[in-house]
Order: sequence, then structure tokens, then C-alpha cells
Amino acid sequence: MTATHTPRNRRPLGSLSVSSLSLGGNVFGWTADEAESFAVLDAYVAGGGNFIDTADVYSAWVPGNKGGESETVLGNWLSSRGNRSDVVIATKVGAHPDYKGLSAATIKSAVDESLTRLRTDYIDLYYTHYDDESVEVGEFLTTLDDLVRAGKVREIAASNISATRLEESLAFSAREGLARYVALQPHYNLVSRDTYEGELADVAARHGVAAVPYYALASGFLTGKYRPGTATESARSGAAARHLTTDRGLRVLQALDTVATAHEAEVATVALAWLAAQPTVAAPLASARTVAQLPALLAVGDLTLTEAELTLLSEASA
Repeated sequence: MTATHTPRNRRPLGSLSVSSLSLGGNVFGWTADEAESFAVLDAYVAGGGNFIDTADVYSAWVPGNKGGESETVLGNWLSSRGNRSDVVIATKVGAHPDYKGLSAATIKSAVDESLTRLRTDYIDLYYTHYDDESVEVGEFLTTLDDLVRAGKVREIAASNISATRLEESLAFSAREGLARYVALQPHYNLVSRDTYEGELADVAARHGVAAVPYYALASGFLTGKYRPGTATESARSGAAARHLTTDRGLRVLQALDTVATAHEAEVATVALAWLAAQPTVAAPLASARTVAQLPALLAVGDLTLTEAELTLLSEASA
């Protein structure tokens, strides 16, 4: 990306204003080293993006890592660029090896660790990464509200939570006058619709909770680079290639190709545009390991699908 664009297509998310693509930071310190990560972040911001997603656990699954590597890379970038107030930073609590679960003590300790790694004194959007049903919603919501009142967190959100617990959480916040979840990060894409659509999406719609879907490109399958008879090597190729063995996966690829050809667009852009058009969705979440992968992702802000195209994709993915 060489062109610099003025911010466009900003979406409200609580008191925040976010771009139409959320950039996933799971690759920072994993498949992208610091230099590569900085290049991607620079290009994302130059392309009009402002909504960057990470988690304290990224990337503890890599041998030799302990969690926090992504936040550290992002913090170094924020410090070197001096642009903290220009971007919306989302991170998560509850899955770091040293800070598992959502007890009050865990959250209080984990948030300070995240702030240190991010080299900032506030987090724009703080997610409970996984629900912890051993903890009453009142305990973690009261703690999160304390963080908001202290200025450490601006807005709170949930990821990987059931419809029942989301409803319970929202009701508790409303009853007690506490900070409420303004966003939800569900697993949702063209080949994984039942992970969000239905009861969970209904709760989000009823309460005005915005969705920021992860696995928006199904581990790369919805970029179109995985095709029958081709081999693609990447850290996520197994998860993506399994969709080639399903009738739905093949139908979705065919429909994506049809729409992409009509718009002279990348397959990935079309897949994200379908997601962005779904009820409650504020911004799909996708990661880029290299700058070359970014243009197709950022283009979602400029692609509007017709009703007929949305229907074609929805029917192919049913």
C-alpha cells in the first residue's frame, strides 16, 4: 500500500469509532517477526485502518513463547510511531497461561501486564477472551467496570460466550449501572454460520451489541488460494484445506468466484464484504502476515454487494 487514504466507513462501537476491517494481531511475534509486523501495521494505517486486535495469550502456543509476544510487538510499534491516540487497540483477558479465567484477581493482574506490554495507559476495547462459568458474571463485570472507572479500559466486550451468559451479563450491567459489553467477537464466516447465527446473534441484535467476527476468512480458505488439487503450505493450511472436502466449501468457492469476477475484486474481499453486510456486524477481523496480503482485506470498505449477490453467497453457504 503506497496511497494514504482519509478515514472512511467508520462504524460506531460503543464510544469508539472503528474502521471497516479489524486487523488481527495473532501473527505478530509468530509468523511475522517485528519488522514484518511493523510493515503490516504501517500499511494498514496508511490504508485507512484504525482497529487493531490482539490478546495477552498471543502467541503462547509457539515453542519458546510464553504469551504476550503480540502485545509486545504492538506496544513497540505504538511507541516508535507515536500514534496511540489515532488507533483503537483491542486486547483480551482470560487465556494467558499465567492468567487463566475471569476471577477479579486474575483480571486485575492481567490488565496491568497487558498495559505494560502495550506501552500505554489505557486499552480501548477489553475482551473477556473465553467465558469462565466458574465465576459469576457479577464478579468479572464489577471488576471490568472498576477498570473503566479507573481509566485503564474504555469499553468492554466478550468473545466465546454463550447466548445465555451474554444475556445474563447484559442484564446484570443494566441492573447495576455498570459498564456493559458493547461488542462480541464470535467465530463467524461463510463456511461457519451456525457458530453465530441464531440465538447468539439474536441476543446481540436485541441489545445493540456489535459483532467483530474472527476467523472471518476461515483460516485462509475464503481467500481462494485453496483449490482442489493444489497444495498450499502455511501455518494454517490444514484448517483451511478441510473445507475443500465439503460440498458447502466447494459451493461457496464457486459463488465467491462468480461475485469476485463481476466486481473485478479479490475472493477475500468478497468474503469479507458478505460478512460486513450481515446484521450486527461492525467489522470483520482478519490478519495479514505480509503487506502484500493487506489490499484485498482493506478493500472491504469499498465493496458493496448487491442483494442478489448476498443471496447467492448465503444460499451457497447454507
